[in-house]
Amino acid sequence: MENESTATILLVEDNIEIASVISEYLEKIGYRVEVAHDGITGLHLAVSKPYDIIVLDLMLPGIDGIAVCRKLRGDAKNSTPLLMLTARDTIEEKLEGLEAGADDYMVKPFELRELDARLRALIRRQRRQMSSETLVVGNLKFDKALLKVSRNGKEISVSPLGLRLLEILMRESPRVVGRAEIEKEIWSDTLPDSDTLRSHMYNLRRVIDKPFDYPLLHTIPGTGYRLADMGPHVSEPDPTPG
Repeated sequence: MENESTATILLVEDNIEIASVISEYLEKIGYRVEVAHDGITGLHLAVSKPYDIIVLDLMLPGIDGIAVCRKLRGDAKNSTPLLMLTARDTIEEKLEGLEAGADDYMVKPFELRELDARLRALIRRQRRQMSSETLVVGNLKFDKALLKVSRNGKEISVSPLGLRLLEILMRESPRVVGRAEIEKEIWSDTLPDSDTLRSHMYNLRRVIDKPFDYPLLHTIPGTGYRLADMGPHVSEPDPTPG
């Protein structure tokens, strides 16, 4: 049994039949699963117990998944990897979940084997030990030991997956990093759909660039992304996410 499948999972899903199917499958392959059937209970468990990963349905009674996610990331400062389940497959709804702090999402219905693969990828990433190295690009700093990001002395809140993207781009700066290379390092062989990386890059740009005078994160059309200090006179249009 691989180490990832010995992890503890909080499953927040109001559909009892779906929750039962998911939990039985995951427990059969070695995960330890705790289930909540509403947002209030799920939020309480998430902040009061340690979990390796949270699987959170979007539509929940009491408090919906978006509100739960925002409270976890904002009020509770909880960085546990979070995979959101949704029955709605539009870019707007995906962006809403990612902006709330979700690390990944799956659209119902889905294959349980894919859920397992996504969970393993998130857990592996979370369990990687980060060195004490501080990465610096221009006035942007990332303290990997403390998981703190600041720009021009102002601390910035970045999602767990955003931190991983930032590490890759800062480590390779000023080189252009290809989309395929980023996706391979983040998701291994379980690649997401084409909107996922664009959505995460949009969110990263929103927190590290938008509040400041000029951008550091640059999209290279048809190629990938570059994180570099190219000065205040270099800018790029950003009409769409990504």
